[in-house]
Amino acid sequence: MLLVVCLLVTLEAAAFLGLGVAWIVDVLRGAASMPAASLFLAAFGVGVALLLLLAARGLWRGRRWARSPVIMWQILLVVLAIGWLGAEPTAWAVVVLVVAVLIGVGLLLPSAVAATARRQDPPA
Repeated sequence: MLLVVCLLVTLEAAAFLGLGVAWIVDVLRGAASMPAASLFLAAFGVGVALLLLLAARGLWRGRRWARSPVIMWQILLVVLAIGWLGAEPTAWAVVVLVVAVLIGVGLLLPSAVAATARRQDPPA
């Protein structure tokens, strides 16, 4: 299950990296109505993507710290997706909700917790 979680987190990271690139392209093309906001969103998207990639790598290596940012991000995505579904039900909102719940549940399964709760070797 940890492999599935790592793959889904990597997929989320790729989506946010793509959003960051799209916002940058909008600014460069002059299509952004608020360039400063678009640049902020681009930086935020790239930052989230990097954090998620580092966390996925940490999960795969059995690092306990990596669970916290991933779980926190999934909680935020669930809240956002529920808000989107309340405003206007779309397939994207359902996909975001399902992926976030799968990752959250996958990280809380005993096998995933055991794989990421191993004691780390002290530095040599």
